[in-house]
Amino acid sequence: MLWIALVDRTGSGLWAAVSVLYFTYVIGLSVAQVGTLAAVSGAIGIAGAPLGGRIADRLPLTRVLISLQILRALASLALLTTDNYALLLAFSAAGSFGDRAANVLTKLYATRVSGPDRVRYQAVTRTVANAGWALGGLTAAAALTIGTTTAYQWLLAGDALSFVAVALLTVRCAEPPSPARTIATSKDPAPTRPANPWRDRGYLAYVATETVLFLDDAVFKVGLPLWIAHSDRAPHGLAPMLMVLNNLMVVALQVPLARFGATTAAARSLLLPLSGAFALGGVAMALSATGGAFTATLFLTASAVAFTMAEMLHATVSWELSVALAPGTAQGAYLGVHGLAQSAQRSIGPLAVTVAIATGPLGWTAFGATIAVTCVFQHHLVRDQLSRTALSVPPVTVSEH
Repeated sequence: MLWIALVDRTGSGLWAAVSVLYFTYVIGLSVAQVGTLAAVSGAIGIAGAPLGGRIADRLPLTRVLISLQILRALASLALLTTDNYALLLAFSAAGSFGDRAANVLTKLYATRVSGPDRVRYQAVTRTVANAGWALGGLTAAAALTIGTTTAYQWLLAGDALSFVAVALLTVRCAEPPSPARTIATSKDPAPTRPANPWRDRGYLAYVATETVLFLDDAVFKVGLPLWIAHSDRAPHGLAPMLMVLNNLMVVALQVPLARFGATTAAARSLLLPLSGAFALGGVAMALSATGGAFTATLFLTASAVAFTMAEMLHATVSWELSVALAPGTAQGAYLGVHGLAQSAQRSIGPLAVTVAIATGPLGWTAFGATIAVTCVFQHHLVRDQLSRTALSVPPVTVSEH
């Protein structure tokens, strides 16, 4: 599965780096059309997380994953076959749906096979995935020096082929035991209906707070580049350097930091220093508007470091708590609903950081403070939820092997 993460993210890095350029220069879409394409496909992709998780509670997980990877490959290849806008919307939406569903199911697979070591597994997976993103991005950057239509098409084809490779690798993975799919005998009591995350108000409240905590993603993808581009102090070449810094920090520090959240209680405790990291990042962004070029560069770098620390801490906390709060018999459904937080952030995040930029230093201070307060709120919310979970008796399950 670690090889799968590396190959998947390398392919995704190829396409993510050039998707806007491909639709603009090769297909000839306008800015409004590209924006609409991204918005519509992202909105449809939101459904992939809950639907994928629910299906995985009923069917073998590896088979569902293979089907989703094939869907992603076909959707990517289909983009090469047309310049019809309606078809481009449909193919992009199908790819987005498969991407969000596959992300949730990969997490579910890791949860089932790693057991109590799931936090460390998550850290290693994120490290490998970030290395893949960097490798794909560097390859795309090298290919873009050619600047021809063929170069763009080969990058998209490389993305599609990576999904084919991932599907073939998944075939070699054993099916993990599933608490939701057990072997029953005539002596067993009648099975009870699995828990429904849509009726679990506590879990839905937790997912709502997660949507806010995932906003660090929008800072690096939209916030920092736009803030630097509209600054008359910071050098514009600083934006890609801060992205490189973010990747290097995750590769170097994600695994060592994971040991501080190795248990559910420890992960919950990390929400307090996480709150401080978000607040510091917002203040540093605000201070970057003061002084000259050196001061702006210094504070922007400090902000990037703070938000990257927040990203790594939240990744550890989110992985552990999203699983700990989910009943074993409905892990797929619950993790699918949790996946909505990251999907929704893709729509809310750009808007939030744009408002912060438009408001100026005060906006960035409020941005960081809002996420910090949400961390503290989640700290109290999760305590109540975990106390209820502890009262339930975990079911005894039988592997299908």
